Amino acid sequence: MSTAAPTNTRTVVEELLRRIGEGDPERISELYAERGDWKLGWPEAEHGRTATPWIRHRSSRADAAAHYRELAEGHIPEHVATEVERILIDGNEAVVLGEIRQTARPTGRAYRARFALHLTVEDGLVSRHHVYEDSLAVAQAFEAGNQ
Repeated sequence: MSTAAPTNTRTVVEELLRRIGEGDPERISELYAERGDWKLGWPEAEHGRTATPWIRHRSSRADAAAHYRELAEGHIPEHVATEVERILIDGNEAVVLGEIRQTARPTGRAYRARFALHLTVEDGLVSRHHVYEDSLAVAQAFEAGNQ
């Protein structure tokens, strides 16, 4: 990493959220372990992911950078906002609760989705990143025929 990594769970999570807000995928990925457990709460059998390639399981720091690049490519940057309502810490575990507001680039449709993000921090790096979100809101915003 280019700078000394924070080791306190809250500090790591707050720094991760700050970097996500800045939007630089490479800087964000510096806070992820080389190998990790990354999952998204998405009903894979119900929704295709051609319009949302970032919604898939990941396992590496390089995957984390790719996730944030693909996420940015799928949305209109001027119409992105995230409200973090609460950060809960228990040892090296953290849960972030909030709501995202974004606009799908391919359809121009805005959406809001509640989320819970479960993170595990080990040795100053995120080793688990599990997202639980309103995947139906996301899918509907990206569906070509949805009005």
